[in-house]
Amino acid sequence: MVAGGRRLRASPLGWWRGWSLWRLPRVVLVYVLAVEVVAVAAVASVATLTPVTGRHWVWFAVLAGAAVVHFEAARGLERVREVAAEGSPYAHPQSIWLFAGVLVLPPPLLACLVAVSYGYGWLRIYRRSPLHRKVFSAATVLLGSWSAGAILLVVHPDPALPHAAQLTGPVDLGALVAAGVAYWLVNLALVVGAILLSTPVRPGRDVLGPLSQQLVIAASIGLGTGLAVVLVTAPWVVPVLVVTMLGMHLGLLLPVYRTAARVDGKTGTLTSVAWTERAAAELARSAATNVPMAVLLLDLDHFSEINNTRGHLAGDHALRAVADELRRQVRDGDLVGRWGGEEFVVLLPGTDPADARQVAERIRAAVRVPLTDVPGAGVGVGGALRITASLGVAVFPVNGGTVDELLLAADTALYRAKNNGRDRVETAPSGTAG
Repeated sequence: MVAGGRRLRASPLGWWRGWSLWRLPRVVLVYVLAVEVVAVAAVASVATLTPVTGRHWVWFAVLAGAAVVHFEAARGLERVREVAAEGSPYAHPQSIWLFAGVLVLPPPLLACLVAVSYGYGWLRIYRRSPLHRKVFSAATVLLGSWSAGAILLVVHPDPALPHAAQLTGPVDLGALVAAGVAYWLVNLALVVGAILLSTPVRPGRDVLGPLSQQLVIAASIGLGTGLAVVLVTAPWVVPVLVVTMLGMHLGLLLPVYRTAARVDGKTGTLTSVAWTERAAAELARSAATNVPMAVLLLDLDHFSEINNTRGHLAGDHALRAVADELRRQVRDGDLVGRWGGEEFVVLLPGTDPADARQVAERIRAAVRVPLTDVPGAGVGVGGALRITASLGVAVFPVNGGTVDELLLAADTALYRAKNNGRDRVETAPSGTAG
C-alpha cells in the first residue's frame, strides 16, 4: 500500500488476522477455541500413558494409509455428501479408521491419525470450506476418542495391550458399546452446539440432520471395531477387509448420492452440475437445428441482509419461494437450477433475445411480490419479506457457442444490472461472449 508517497509495510500478522475464524460471532469464536484447547489438554493428559512401540507405528501406517486411499477413492462422493449435509453434522466413514485407532493406538499416534485424516481431507476435498471448520471437527473427534478411550481404560487398565486384544466377553462388549456411544455422542453434541450458537433460531431437530448421517457413524464404528481386531489378531487379512469396506462405501452410497446430487435439497431445482449437463445437451440440439437458446442468470439483491436480520430460516424460505416462482414463470421444458448461494440459472430452449428479455422481466416482477408467513419475521422485524432480483440474459448463438461462454455473457450482464441499481434486467450485447 502507498500513503502520502510512502509505501506502507504489511503487518507480519496480516495473514493471521485475515483468517475467517476471527470473523465468527464472539460467542461462537469462544466456543470453538475452548473446544480446541480442551482437546489439546485431553490428549496431553494421556500422552505418556502408553509407550509407543514399533508395532504401534505399523498399525498407524496401515490406518493412515487406508484413510488416504479412502479419501482418494471417494473424493467426488465425499464432496457431494458434505455439501448435501451443509448446516447439520457431517458424518463421513473416516470413523472406520479413526475408531480402529482408538482400539489399537496410543493417544499421541491417535492424535496424529486424526490430523492426517482431517488434514489430507481438507487439502484434497474440502478446500472450499474454511480451515477452522476442519480444525474444530478434528478437535471434536479427538474429544470423542478420548472419552471412548477413558471408558475402555476402566475395563482394560493394562496400557501395554491394545484394547482390541482384550475383547473377551460380555463385559468387554458392554464397554465397547459404551465407548462407541461416547465417541459418537461427544462429537455430535459439540458440533451441534457450534451450529446452534451460529444459528440459534434453527430447531434442534433440523440441526441434527437426517438419520442416515448417524447410521453412517454407527456403521463406521462397527466396521472400525472389526478392523482393529483383525489388525491385532490377523493382520494379513487387513487388505481384504479394507477393499471390502471401500467397495461397500462406494457401491452403496455412490449411486444414492449421484442421484441426490442432481437436485438441490433446499430448493428442489437442479444442481449446477446437473443443470450444466442438461444445458450442454440442449445446446447441441439447438446448434444442430439452428434454433436460438437463452440463458438467464438471477441473483437476489442484498440477500445477506435477510439472513442477518431475520435469520437463516427466513433466507431458506426466500430461496424456496424464488425457486417455486421461477418454475411457475417458465415452461415445463425449461431448466431451472440453483447456481450457488442466492443465484439461480434458467435455460430457455428455442427462445430469441426479445422473448428472453420478456421472460426475465416477468420473473423480476414476480420475485418482487412480498412473501408472507416467513419464519423469523416476528423476531426483531415484522411484516412481509420483500426481495428483489437482478438478472442477466445471454442468447445462443449471438453471445456464445458454448455453455461456459453463455454463462460468462449472462454473468457480465448480471453484474451490469447490479452496478446500474439492481432490481433490473440487462441483456448481453450482440456479438459478444462476455
